[in-house]
Amino acid sequence: MINAEIKKTPVIGILEWFRPGEYEEVKNAIADLKNIGIKNLRTGISWADWYVEGTQEWYDWMFEQLHQNEIEILPCFLYTPPSIGVVAKTSSPPKYLKAYADFIDVMITRYGKYFEWVELWNEPNNQIEYDFTLDYSWNKFSTMIDMAAFWAKERGKKTLLGGMSPIDPNWLQMMAEKGTLENIDAIGIHGFPHVFDQQWEGWKENINHVKKVLERFDLKKELWISEVGFSTWQCDEYKQFEEFKNVIQTSADRIYWYSLKDLAPKNATVGGFHLDEREYHFGLKKIDDSPKLLYKLLAKKGVKAIFDHDYLHKEYLLNTDENYILITGGAGFVGTNLASRLLQEGKRVMIYDNLCRDGVEENLQWLKKEYPSSLLIQIADVKETRLLEQSVQHAEAIFHFSAQVAVTTSLINPLHDFQVNLEGTFNILEAIRKSSHKPPLFFTSTNKVYGNLTDVRMIEKKTRYIPEDKEIQLRGVNEKRALDFHSPYGCSKGGADQYILDYSRSFGIKTVVFRMSCIYGPHQFGTEDQGWVAHFLINALENKPITIYGNGKQVRDILYVDDLVEAFLLAHKHIDLVKGEVFNIGGGAQNTVSLLELLEIIKDQTGENINTSFEEWRTGDQQYYVSNTTKFHEFTGWEPKYSVDKGIDSIINWLTANRITSKRTSTKNEITV
Repeated sequence: MINAEIKKTPVIGILEWFRPGEYEEVKNAIADLKNIGIKNLRTGISWADWYVEGTQEWYDWMFEQLHQNEIEILPCFLYTPPSIGVVAKTSSPPKYLKAYADFIDVMITRYGKYFEWVELWNEPNNQIEYDFTLDYSWNKFSTMIDMAAFWAKERGKKTLLGGMSPIDPNWLQMMAEKGTLENIDAIGIHGFPHVFDQQWEGWKENINHVKKVLERFDLKKELWISEVGFSTWQCDEYKQFEEFKNVIQTSADRIYWYSLKDLAPKNATVGGFHLDEREYHFGLKKIDDSPKLLYKLLAKKGVKAIFDHDYLHKEYLLNTDENYILITGGAGFVGTNLASRLLQEGKRVMIYDNLCRDGVEENLQWLKKEYPSSLLIQIADVKETRLLEQSVQHAEAIFHFSAQVAVTTSLINPLHDFQVNLEGTFNILEAIRKSSHKPPLFFTSTNKVYGNLTDVRMIEKKTRYIPEDKEIQLRGVNEKRALDFHSPYGCSKGGADQYILDYSRSFGIKTVVFRMSCIYGPHQFGTEDQGWVAHFLINALENKPITIYGNGKQVRDILYVDDLVEAFLLAHKHIDLVKGEVFNIGGGAQNTVSLLELLEIIKDQTGENINTSFEEWRTGDQQYYVSNTTKFHEFTGWEPKYSVDKGIDSIINWLTANRITSKRTSTKNEITV
């Protein structure tokens, strides 16, 4: 709940700097602001850049674009142009202090119709050279601000004194003593708790320091937090979410969160080029445009509902002696179904998930509601090795489902694919190796480790491909098939697959690798890149079109998730028998379907046609893949119980009952398998 001391909800804005000429960046920012339901934008207007050719036309365009899209602009006027007598630093005041007020006047004349407030630059590194002597006095800076504030007021604008960073009530008192604050309407402060402000006292204490100065001089001013943020450079997106909640509970009148998007690695910060990596990770979105946790939650329900996510939790220092079953990626489709089954059986379960996949927070919320006492939640990334090692210490068994799951995504961002799938798996293995009890590990690999199977000759039928090889046609692909990694996704999952098998050989860790085919069932948020069975069904129920890559005759064996969960439990039960083994797992030869055939099944069961278009095949796609599950059957007696028709009927009923289709935000519907 929001702190009861708050008298009103602060205005929430976003801080985003643009460089002249960044037209696409502005357009993307406008789209993001609309998506997260925020209309206030603080951005810098560089006095130095104003004199560069093309900049004036750029600002003309930017102001008009923001205005047309109903974005309330707070321009922060900063950065001096080079001039005689000024130390070569853009954050130094000019030699002639009135020049700053003159610049503000030019800006108000040209753009004043676009904004109500003016932020006066607050970077008093006042190294001003007069007759070969340096004047370090803050008086010069105060004089510059005073003249600019007076003239801005004369021109009908409200003024914000830019944020102090770190917060400095002594400097503010000096400004008040000089009378500089008379024409200031709002006082700004900056704060970066646990990033730059390591000894953070808390917002209440810091705000009170400023309020006491204002009260001492009987100054009635608004108080803004004009710059606040949290860097996710250590992959801690949950902490960013927590710091956002903390700051919007303050008594500030307005808050600007820094920022929409991570800083591009090609750019330098004010302090220099990559001198401090923290400065590159303050965004709500990563540089590849993928949303972080806070962005996703804002986009889903907005700022007013940010406190509804009380099911989210993170322990930075685990304090428990009770054991549990650890599921990484446990809020995902497979993890949710496994967790539910284990919790039903009275087991304690820890969900370890960074919630990067769209919709999975709904799964987590559902699990928390259904099993409040036995479910542990750790919102964390597999790259957070210290927390991962802590979480492994009390794990009876580990089911490792955390993954980047799409071939297409791996081609766009292979580094992320590598870090999650291979490096993340390595981190898990090392955590197990270092642990005192070495819990067993169950890993979900993929059929993509076998490549695109181009050596298997196909016969093309009306609705599907079938292999010429009678053994593959009868039973499917077995584990003796040579590995052939295609695409970064195939490499990362295949590399993880092999690391796990080798850690079993080299260090005696009990591991099982499942090379999975296509899984479907409840709690699946199918997309164009992964979960194609659910994706087909969702689009049919929502009357949305899809694009199929290939001709639609590609064949897969599909496995209902309850059958997969049963396979996991059997593997756990028989761990001493199956340790060190790899198994192909899917619906098997008795549960195959092509994309075209599935469309017909959906039409029969829902009465809905899907508007379908076709594009060229994609990298690494297989015309035919069916799992030969004989080996796992021989070890455990397992076999799937759900037929294709029974499974499809079940997931249709679940989708209809839970109205998942009404909550999805994706507008692009493409399919690869």
